[in-house]
Amino acid sequence: MELKNRVIIITGAAQRVGKAIAARLAEDSPKLVIHYNRSVVSARKFVRELQGKNVEAVALQADLADPFQIRRLVAQTVDRFGTVDVLINNAAVFYRTPFPDISEHDWEKFMRVNLRAPFLLSREVSKIMLEKGNGKIINIADVGGIRPWANFIPYSVSKAGLIMLTQALAKALAPKVTVNAVAPGPVLLPENYTDEQKAISSEQTLLKRVGNLRDVTEAIYFLLAGSDFMTGAVIPVDGGRAIL
Repeated sequence: MELKNRVIIITGAAQRVGKAIAARLAEDSPKLVIHYNRSVVSARKFVRELQGKNVEAVALQADLADPFQIRRLVAQTVDRFGTVDVLINNAAVFYRTPFPDISEHDWEKFMRVNLRAPFLLSREVSKIMLEKGNGKIINIADVGGIRPWANFIPYSVSKAGLIMLTQALAKALAPKVTVNAVAPGPVLLPENYTDEQKAISSEQTLLKRVGNLRDVTEAIYFLLAGSDFMTGAVIPVDGGRAIL
C-alpha cells in the first residue's frame, strides 16, 4: 500500500510508541489522526510539529473505554478526511497487578481498553474498508500476550485476546482487508527502571539487549507499505524473548 494521502488512525499517538509510529509513517505523507485521551498538550504539540513538516494531521480525543467515544472518533475522522484506510490499535493500559490482589475494576479496565476498544474500532472502520474494497488494520500486541507474566495477568490476558482477535478478524475480513499484529518485547523500558532492572530486561532476551522504537516502527511500516500479502500474522519484535 502506498501511504501518501492515506488516512491513518493511530490510537494513543501523543507519546511513546504511538508517537514514534506516527513520526515514521509521516515520512510518506499520509493523513494522520493522532488519537489521545488525556495527553491533550502533547497531542496538539505533536500535530503542530507534523503540520510544520507539511503532513496533514489532526488530534482527536476519545476515552477508548467508552463505546460512544469510539464511534465518535471514527465519525470525526470520516468527517475530516472522508474515509479510513488504516487503523493502528496502539493505545493500551499497562500497570502491575500482583495476584491475588487484582480487583474487578482492574480486570475490567484492561479488557475495555486493551481488547474491547480494538474490537469496536476495527468493527467501525471495517465497514468503511469493506465498502471501498481495501484497508489495513494493525494491532500492537505484546510478548506478554504470548508468554504470561505473573504480576501482569489482566494485561497478558488482554494482549493474548488481541492476538486471537487479530487472527479472527483476518479471516472475517479477507480478502479485502488485512489484519496483522506486532508483538514488541523490551523496546521502551519504563522511565523509572533502575540499572538493575534494565540489565535484567536485557538478559531476558536471546540477543542480550533491549531493542528500540525503530525496531517496532519498521515492522509496522513493512506491514503497511512493504507487503500486501500478509494477514493474520503476529510479528514478534522482542529479541527472542518469547522463546527464551
